[in-house]
Amino acid sequence: MSQIFSSPLEQFEIIVLQPFLVGKLDFSFTNAALYNVVVFSFLFMFFYLAISRPYLLPSRWQTLAEGFYGFVLDMVSQQAGKKAYLYFPLFITTFFYILGSNLVGLTPFAFTLTSHIIITFTLALAFNIGFAFVGLFFHKLHFFTLFAPKGVPSLLLPLIIVIEVVSYLIRTFSLSLRLFANMMAGHTLLQILSSFVIAFANTNGVLILLGIIPFFLVFFVTVLEVGIAFLQAYVFTILLCIYVNDALNLH
Repeated sequence: MSQIFSSPLEQFEIIVLQPFLVGKLDFSFTNAALYNVVVFSFLFMFFYLAISRPYLLPSRWQTLAEGFYGFVLDMVSQQAGKKAYLYFPLFITTFFYILGSNLVGLTPFAFTLTSHIIITFTLALAFNIGFAFVGLFFHKLHFFTLFAPKGVPSLLLPLIIVIEVVSYLIRTFSLSLRLFANMMAGHTLLQILSSFVIAFANTNGVLILLGIIPFFLVFFVTVLEVGIAFLQAYVFTILLCIYVNDALNLH
């Protein structure tokens, strides 16, 4: 792998596969676009196997899909209540998109969509703008009381409002940075450890045996990254549920 990547960070490079320019607008097909297609194809195959022929006694794929469905539904119910059921398709789609991107990115030489801040930031920004419109739609101008909690002394109210507004705006950054940083750090570590394995494998004598140590480290880190892939999809989705609860129910 070290022969392919000159730097651990080179795996995150956006590569143009098919240039396509319209005037000054660049619509080129990149490796990021390709892996979006790969992720959606992976999810389509999963759901096709799971629900194309549902059985009363579910198959393994159907059981897995129904388990995830119930898991996300419980998450929405507990964090946002029945009012948020309207947005459940959006939440479960986001959960599977992030999970699929994380897992596909763990395959050798793959591109990890969620390791790019522009993708996670766009997702987070779109949701937060959307939830603001949801709050304005249901509560009109009363939505802005979200930034002025009840029972706050009048003297402290201006300071609290500033803190609440900044806290609301920073959601986009915290939501996107958490996912991006975890994915990028994990894949960088895997890249470095893998390069050690290959370096030892290209040597002779006792040094080859030393390659067993980074090999097992790669294995255990990969298992850890699979767990983090699920955890980050869960954290991203549950925070979205909390944010939509604020928009629907205010304080």
